[in-house]
Amino acid sequence: MTSSGAASDHESPIPKSLAKRATGLSIFLSVLLIILGMLAILLPVEMSFGVVIVVCWLLMIGAVVQVIDAFKGSGAWHTIWKITVAIVYFVTGLYLRFNLGIGLVTLTLALIVFFVVQGLADIFIYFRVRRSGASGSLLFHGIVTLILGLMIWRHWPTGSLWVIGTLVGINMIMTGTTRLMLTLAVRRALKAMPQAAR
Repeated sequence: MTSSGAASDHESPIPKSLAKRATGLSIFLSVLLIILGMLAILLPVEMSFGVVIVVCWLLMIGAVVQVIDAFKGSGAWHTIWKITVAIVYFVTGLYLRFNLGIGLVTLTLALIVFFVVQGLADIFIYFRVRRSGASGSLLFHGIVTLILGLMIWRHWPTGSLWVIGTLVGINMIMTGTTRLMLTLAVRRALKAMPQAAR
């Protein structure tokens, strides 16, 4: 029993050090999200166009992936379908790249759907797991995200030029803050564990 107790004493620092590194990385990423969110709010138009450009490139890269995948499958219909999807991806990405205004309006509409779904999902998850000690910050995040989605809808499509950058920035700040609060709570619980063991 003494040897097993000694072994457990030697093994316990390893999970603690790994947990400390994981929480440290999570804190860093949370702070980075908050900083990037602030930059997005300060530069909303640039952020909006930046998001559209990134989506355009992702669509065109997705087209290349579809073409590569087309020749890996078996059967002519598989190849035809994948090439058709690749053409749609590439043409859409190219069209939006040279028509950023239309891309902004379309992405703003997609953002409305995303924020509303994310907000409702967070609220739903909170009420499902609140008895197991779910953080109230999850409910707060869900409500704020839902309100942001409805705010975008009120200003769509006239506010598409600035609304994506601003509201994505706010959402990044909220996500970073929520993650930071949860990580700090985990770190406090880890510090309290040795005291409880005593």
